[in-house]
Amino acid sequence: MNKFRLLLAALTVALVVRFGWHLYQMATQPAFISYRADLRRHQLRLYWKDERNRRFGSLEGLKKWLAAHQQKLVFAMNAGMFNPGYAPQGLFIEGSKVITPLDTTSGPGNFYLKPNGVLYLNTDTTAHICQTAAFRNDGQVAFATQSGPMLVVDGQIHPAFTRGSANRQIRNGVGILPNGHVLLAMSRTKISFYDFAEYFRQAGCRQALYLDGFVSRTYEHSSVQPQNDGDFGVIIGVTVPRR
Repeated sequence: MNKFRLLLAALTVALVVRFGWHLYQMATQPAFISYRADLRRHQLRLYWKDERNRRFGSLEGLKKWLAAHQQKLVFAMNAGMFNPGYAPQGLFIEGSKVITPLDTTSGPGNFYLKPNGVLYLNTDTTAHICQTAAFRNDGQVAFATQSGPMLVVDGQIHPAFTRGSANRQIRNGVGILPNGHVLLAMSRTKISFYDFAEYFRQAGCRQALYLDGFVSRTYEHSSVQPQNDGDFGVIIGVTVPRR
């Protein structure tokens, strides 16, 4: 056992010397930064602007605001696409109030690759993802964000995605696990839509939604070097009370 540990340590040093610490980390870390939020234990919600109507913007901006309000940020990422003025593209509901309406039109770009969809959090602390055409606001929706395309639809990968596609980007998205937990994930390296959708499908998600691409950032409290930057519209965050 000691010989094995010495050999492993020597191999690690050799890889760091040969490729550098950053590339070594990329080679040895999981392919995705992810978090599974249990809504019975964690608070999950969407954030865009503070009480003074100032956009949070970055993950660091949200983290500081939450700390000032006695909340500890555990995990966060950008939560959908936005227009040049950083307003949410498509539906955004905050505190049961519709801030921007549902977009059922057609157009170019990922957002309009049908079916697109909606992530919504109900007042009973349950989370759901549905296709845009199926979304109904029954008055029980506390938070919602619209994006596109859907990654997984009823357990199947979006029909427009192609295995082996050369269209590769950093991507982040969200899925609903069989136990009702919310799976938030971002790829560490550039990945195709098909492979990203497959990650959620293999995790057991019957519904999963793409949030955004190369602008994506993820804050993970337990990370040695958590990402704190970014310049976003809406952000999704997992929090617990500060002790």
